[in-house]
Amino acid sequence: MKMFWHGLVTGPVLGALWMVVLSTTVAVTMSFATGDPFKPATLLSLIWGAAIGALLPLRAGDRIVQAGAAVALAALVLVGIGPLVMGEGVSLVARGVAALALAGIFVWSMSAILHEMPAGALNRHEFEAAVIRFLTGFGYIFFTAIVIIPFYVMVMTSLKSQQALLQNPLDFSLDLSQGWDLFRSYTELFGQFNFGTYLWTSFLVSVLTVLITLAFSIPGAYAVARLRFAGRAAFSRSILLIYMVPMIVLALPIYIAFSVTGLRNTIFGIVLIYPVTTIPVALYMLQGYFRGLPAEVEEAGLMDGLNRLQVIWKITLPLALPALASVSLYVFMIAWNEFLLAFMLLDDPSKFTLTRGIASLNSSEIPRQHLMAGAVIATVPIMAIFLGLERFMTKGLTAGSVKG
Repeated sequence: MKMFWHGLVTGPVLGALWMVVLSTTVAVTMSFATGDPFKPATLLSLIWGAAIGALLPLRAGDRIVQAGAAVALAALVLVGIGPLVMGEGVSLVARGVAALALAGIFVWSMSAILHEMPAGALNRHEFEAAVIRFLTGFGYIFFTAIVIIPFYVMVMTSLKSQQALLQNPLDFSLDLSQGWDLFRSYTELFGQFNFGTYLWTSFLVSVLTVLITLAFSIPGAYAVARLRFAGRAAFSRSILLIYMVPMIVLALPIYIAFSVTGLRNTIFGIVLIYPVTTIPVALYMLQGYFRGLPAEVEEAGLMDGLNRLQVIWKITLPLALPALASVSLYVFMIAWNEFLLAFMLLDDPSKFTLTRGIASLNSSEIPRQHLMAGAVIATVPIMAIFLGLERFMTKGLTAGSVKG
């Protein structure tokens, strides 16, 4: 292991691996963006990455050396002996963008990874710091790709015409000359497939689910956190046991019960069953937060003449607003994205939730871009809500982990 604790060994090894990561990333990005063939050259990536990784520690912090390495790498890519292979039909502009992007990003990021690493012997701290920076960069790229690529494919497909999809299903570039006609799939969804009603139904069901969940989980969580009664500890530990039973196991009994009682194919039935899946997790989150609140504040309210319900309303709930916001957001997301129960219980298109409506688009008779447009419509609102309220959710979840 000690042989790797040397700048002239660590630099080339990390450089070779990092070049493979970046050449693959640039190839995938350019292929998606232009529709042209780009692919990484693994062997050349290892060779040139190792060469530059060996050079940078020797002249650490030398901007001229870094700029020269970037220019040389870009030239290698353009002449066809670099880490990136481009097809014959790739335009000169796309070639230049790919070469400059790979060269610039590699040299800049590799300099950051090898920051202050000497060319000679390394101590353990210097070696581990370089490896950690490499793994951090790889983690950012890997997990960003997992999130971005499916969403990018979904959005780009929704903006394609049926003819373009038939000609090349893997071409995710856009013809901007179409103007507003790019959004034809979205206008057709609202005009022909009743997606406005689906959106309203999902919003209504999700809001009602949040309200019902809070109405039951707030007093339940408060009782578990503050009151003393027989079986309290067992109840507190068993709140989440319902999630040990897969929903698919409960699907048939729920379907039979709702069919017999006339609740199937009704919005009321959906509003009735959704809180069953959200109340346990809301109870768990809130009871942890209530335990973290100082009991002395509530006791002072009781001494001032307030009853228990007044203490909850005037003291506990205002203090618990971060937790209530996080629970509400979490429950709203569960209800908005729920599919199995809606698919099983709803048959009337006029009562479909958004997820059930999207499932109805999965047909050979409906163009694929409509299905992707429906998925975008379902994803963007909840993503916007989450990003806007994420700080409340994070604060509430963190505070809810504190035990009194």
